[in-house]
Amino acid sequence: MPVTVPFVDLNLQHQPIQSQIEQAIQEVLHRGDFILGQALREFESEFAKACGVEHGIGVACGTDAIALGLNACGIGPGDEVILPANTFIATLIGVLHAGATPILVECDPDTALLDLNAAEKAITAKTRALLPVHLYGQLVSPAQLQDLANAHNLLIFEDAAQAHLAHREGKTAGSVGIAAGFSFYPSKNLGAFGDGGMVVTRDEAIATKMRTLRNYGAPQKYRHTELGTNSRLDTIQAAILKTKLPYLKDWNQARYACAQHYDALLEPLQEKGIVPIRNCSGSGHVYHLYVIRVTDKCAIDKATFQEKLASLGIQSGIHYPLPCHLQPGYLHLGYKSGQFPNAEMLCEQIVSLPMYPGLQETQIEQVVDAIKSAVD
Repeated sequence: MPVTVPFVDLNLQHQPIQSQIEQAIQEVLHRGDFILGQALREFESEFAKACGVEHGIGVACGTDAIALGLNACGIGPGDEVILPANTFIATLIGVLHAGATPILVECDPDTALLDLNAAEKAITAKTRALLPVHLYGQLVSPAQLQDLANAHNLLIFEDAAQAHLAHREGKTAGSVGIAAGFSFYPSKNLGAFGDGGMVVTRDEAIATKMRTLRNYGAPQKYRHTELGTNSRLDTIQAAILKTKLPYLKDWNQARYACAQHYDALLEPLQEKGIVPIRNCSGSGHVYHLYVIRVTDKCAIDKATFQEKLASLGIQSGIHYPLPCHLQPGYLHLGYKSGQFPNAEMLCEQIVSLPMYPGLQETQIEQVVDAIKSAVD
């Protein structure tokens, strides 16, 4: 059957501002400053300000933002970093590329966010940092994070790849810890036309080191003081992102409105086992993804559920089908099946529904009608 409601439709965002994006690209072409150019510097400043901090450093991707960001914070070999088992593999890869030791912990089954009680139990004398993942567009509680970090003298480095301008308890993503990593993958709330990432921080020394690490370890041309790499956000991508940034707040509000409509329509289906991931942030949740659980109370399993939606023209996704500790390439870390039952349960239950600015109420109603048909 033809797709009637796509999982994501980026054209709805890009078409109204296409001429502005094309002009921004043309300006970069005219200047010819393709690497570390004017548009990058401007975007770094504007995005950092939007996050409530002073410094932004553009890098090649979100994974590098985590790896280089941790290094810039002084985290490396011999240091333990606590992170949730239910995250995209890039979070784990970033810790490993930083040379640190990842310590995976359990998540909350209702919010899918890092379980801070589990995190506290995992702290050892080698623990240097907490790496909360603001999953699906919702922040881990800033107050509880800061209390835990302060009690054990730990750094907080946020994985905010899915949480552009999300806020909770008076804090914006990127302003909770000493630094944070963002991704600008095309489907993110603020997406480039390719890969891209950024580290934001209020600490000038960390920002200075980040700029060195991303550019071959060179604070100035041909003088290499650090073991760095080549990880720079392209000026053309920065120009695109700078053009889109003023629209981000409205796009996020549109996502939240869609989520509220989903919530209202799905409420009667909870008794049939369809349970949305809990929002503890109100309008501060920016809903990069709208995720439901097909729980054991449901008459069908998740695979059958998705097949039925697809047969009715509704696209869906799974974020993510396998937790980090069970990924084949990372079994050497020594974790076992059953070690994180909440994370494993969520991977068995979660389904991401269509969510993007421009998604119509009638389309949301189509999705929910399809869900009703699937579970009845």
